[in-house]
Amino acid sequence: MSLITLFSAPKPFTDPHISLIQRNALRSWTCLPDVQVVLLGQEPGVEQVAKEMGAIHIPEVECNDRGTPLISSMLEATRKITSSQMLGIVNADILFGSDFVDAARHISSHTDKFVFLSRRWDLEITHPMDYSPGWEEKLKVLANNTGSLHKPAGSDFFVFPRGCYEAIPPFAVGRSGWDNWMIYKARTENWPVIDCTPSVLVVHQTHDYSHLPGGKAHHTTPETDENIRLAGSQAAIRYTILDSTHELIRGKLLRPAFTRDRLTRRIELLLRTLFFFLPEKRIESVVRPRRWKKRFEKWFKFNQ
Repeated sequence: MSLITLFSAPKPFTDPHISLIQRNALRSWTCLPDVQVVLLGQEPGVEQVAKEMGAIHIPEVECNDRGTPLISSMLEATRKITSSQMLGIVNADILFGSDFVDAARHISSHTDKFVFLSRRWDLEITHPMDYSPGWEEKLKVLANNTGSLHKPAGSDFFVFPRGCYEAIPPFAVGRSGWDNWMIYKARTENWPVIDCTPSVLVVHQTHDYSHLPGGKAHHTTPETDENIRLAGSQAAIRYTILDSTHELIRGKLLRPAFTRDRLTRRIELLLRTLFFFLPEKRIESVVRPRRWKKRFEKWFKFNQ
């Protein structure tokens, strides 16, 4: 029995760059100790790559009317065929190293219910990864030298005990909103939300959005609007890594350091609770006046 089963619904392996980065990611997962990999869906190339990588392929997965796999179906199908202690949904362009498994093992020894996540390093990779000994250190150097740490919004993976998230709305994978809901759900259930950024290197291989209609980013699609509707409220899609309850630092689960961003976030949540009847933009203008000042200045220059 594997410690973790990672599952994902890759994009078609037809675009050369998308194929390259997905193969890089999947190879990094299959190199990990005590990890099983499940690939879902019938996109071109998925079955073949699953065989190449030694991953389990589940072709049948429920999709929305646009053919996008639903996370609820992905999780249900994965849970049925694996007995792993933990499950992890991951975007198929993410690179993990062995510190990822170390973190999962350490966290699971301290609590029965949790979700762990991390900020990612955005890095442009245009060549097949070399997984010979020492590759993890080389990747860390490359990320630190040429990559950028992504903002707290937007999470590319969630790892949790198999008994968590037993009921998930039929979110479309790869569209906005569902990742915020995952954090919101954990907080409402009082599960620890553990940010492993200080201890785990997670690399996102950058890419364009040519696989989406019009080549536009996923947060502009109708499927994102549907995800937001399924989340149930604006509050559910406002949660980010800043709402984590713990951080994994040098092998210890600690309360997050009190930063300006976290203070701003707490004030925002308090205002949204107390003044739920006010428009979202009104609350945001109070919490983040500089952002609205910049928007006004940009609008003013455009209309001169």
